[in-house]
Amino acid sequence: MSNALKAAFIFVAPGADPARNRNWVKTEAVELVAVAVKDYAQAEAVARELVEKEGIAAIELCGGFGAAGTARIAAAVNVPVGVVRFDIHPGLNNVSGDTLFG
Repeated sequence: MSNALKAAFIFVAPGADPARNRNWVKTEAVELVAVAVKDYAQAEAVARELVEKEGIAAIELCGGFGAAGTARIAAAVNVPVGVVRFDIHPGLNNVSGDTLFG
């Protein structure tokens, strides 16, 4: 059994399919899964699934998640949730995910 931290990075991308758009990177210290989701509602469901079925112990969210989106994910799971922060995200036409996905 591995003692590695199991973590997830979730990012928002319009049209993403989390069943297809996911990938693991595994080291001795950390096993990280990156998952793309299309909106906040899907992110909540994916976060719960990762914690319950994959044993994820920490989640980091991309800068596309605004304050409201981050709060939604943090409320959906009982693990630490961190976030990369952009007030406006260059990959989302310089707006917050709260505007697009909230």
